[in-house]
Amino acid sequence: MTLQIGFLLFPQVQQLDLTGPYDVLASLPDVKVHLIWKDLMPVTASTGLVLKPTTTFDDCPPLDVICIPGGSGVGPLMEDEETLAFIKAQAATAHYVTSVCTGALVLGAAGLLKGKRATTHWAYHELLAPLGAIPVKDRVVRDGNLLTGGGITAGIDFALTLAAELFDKDTAELVQLQLEYAPAPPFASGSPETAPVSVLEEARKRAAGSLKLRSEITERVAAKLDQLSAR
Repeated sequence: MTLQIGFLLFPQVQQLDLTGPYDVLASLPDVKVHLIWKDLMPVTASTGLVLKPTTTFDDCPPLDVICIPGGSGVGPLMEDEETLAFIKAQAATAHYVTSVCTGALVLGAAGLLKGKRATTHWAYHELLAPLGAIPVKDRVVRDGNLLTGGGITAGIDFALTLAAELFDKDTAELVQLQLEYAPAPPFASGSPETAPVSVLEEARKRAAGSLKLRSEITERVAAKLDQLSAR
């Protein structure tokens, strides 16, 4: 039976959050990959790449895997009741509920991280706990059928991990080889622990405005989740 895999596509998505794992999962045998949004109009990613949805919320089939990528557009999604309702409905029957980068915050806003181990981009890791998650600073974190990937490029690691779960290690390793995924970065600045202090300070400065905005959104969302759980 063909596996139905769906990626949420939305304005200001971080395209590599989506296209990295998309390439991995679309390379698997007998899968159908969907790009899902409210309508079929082209969507502009955070760095300007234009992507086209392949199905809408209404027409999307039941998914075996639902994946929420991150990007600068996640803030509005965290308070978008239509999107959250779609995610919750699909998550209720999906075999795997997943995210990449700050897509985890959207899962949290949908109430799907409560009591679950999860990760996200290092700059926004502090926002996981208010959404009920147990924050874990790993590149890929699994808790039951929940798989979350860290920031951006971790989406490829996440997708290979998931590929081994969906099929087997040999299949995942074959996809890895076909994609020649053998990271050998020219610099050791890929994490806060290894980046030079000056680089880390600049990265934190650039993320400060977004972190402040998302913190405010997270506070509102967390309060709403608390009200719902108290009923």
